[in-house]
Amino acid sequence: MLPELTPEELAAGLDRVALEVLAAAGVEAPPVDAFAVARRLGIAVALDDGQSGRARYVRLADRRTRRPRAAILLRSEPRRERQQWALAHEIGEHAAHRLFLLFGVDPRETAANAREEVANRLAGRILLPTAWFAADAAGCNWDLMALKARYATASHELIVRRMLECRPPIIISIFDQRRISFRRSNLRGCVPPLSAAETACWREVHQGNRPRQTQDGPRVVQGWPVHEEGWKREILRMEVAEFDADICE
Repeated sequence: MLPELTPEELAAGLDRVALEVLAAAGVEAPPVDAFAVARRLGIAVALDDGQSGRARYVRLADRRTRRPRAAILLRSEPRRERQQWALAHEIGEHAAHRLFLLFGVDPRETAANAREEVANRLAGRILLPTAWFAADAAGCNWDLMALKARYATASHELIVRRMLECRPPIIISIFDQRRISFRRSNLRGCVPPLSAAETACWREVHQGNRPRQTQDGPRVVQGWPVHEEGWKREILRMEVAEFDADICE
């Protein structure tokens, strides 16, 4: 995204900008309501069901001042979390210039998708600020349901994706209708096939419709059901050792 920066520098910059946005909006604790953030930042929000995407950031002429005003046009969504994410993404678009300014980068000289990537990364940090989230997650032993209750405007999937941006080393797996739809690790290198412990945990969560935790040596596997009428999703988090020599076998 910004190749001249290390991942650590970029993450620190994104965290700083996200906290600046929340501070400007007077948000001091979760859950973060993106609609309230937009309102307090002076960004107009309006529904536009005619657009193809979920949301877009525009500047509209203000009739009183005759100056352009930041606005976000949202498409109606059946899920609150989807609207919150779409709005947070466009707030990230609104604030993206702060990151470029922080690092003295001319956005015109970055990759074509750099601003979009910055907006994506900021959106996750606006709804789930790293410092708050990491402390809360560690405090509840990374329990997805406890975190969802505290960060109610974020989806289960966004919460576990943010886990991948924290320590310790983990592997996240998402199953939809008995098939893996997402599997990723924050360890460098390969992402191994499902272990026997993960498979067993998933089966119990899928069939029993209740959270489950198992252990395979030093590896702790947590599983949670996100079941709805007509659709079953299960999410696994496996914590692994930093130098687990057998993890990719």
